[in-house]
Amino acid sequence: MTGHQVPKAIRRRDSRIEFEWDELGHTGSFGMRALRLACPCAACVEEMTGRPILDPESVPFDVHADDLELVGAYGIRIRWSDGHSTGIYTFRGLLEACPCPVCHPGEG
Repeated sequence: MTGHQVPKAIRRRDSRIEFEWDELGHTGSFGMRALRLACPCAACVEEMTGRPILDPESVPFDVHADDLELVGAYGIRIRWSDGHSTGIYTFRGLLEACPCPVCHPGEG
């Protein structure tokens, strides 16, 4: 990824959140529980080492996004059904983790 990229659209779809990155259809679809487990906040990730400290057993398998809120032009905050809402997911980080075939050719 080069520069700063804001998605063209963000959609909630059943148990996934989709980020449409461009007009050509580059779309990354993330499972909601996987996003919740990847929360970057200080309660979920050790600040000095980046080591995850969130216990996956504490996150329900049916966790879902109750609300999405833009944070400036660089990310989103998700209010999760388990009450968590402090993480800011940057668009840069989401694009770098994009699981789509464009970003990961030959996988899947």
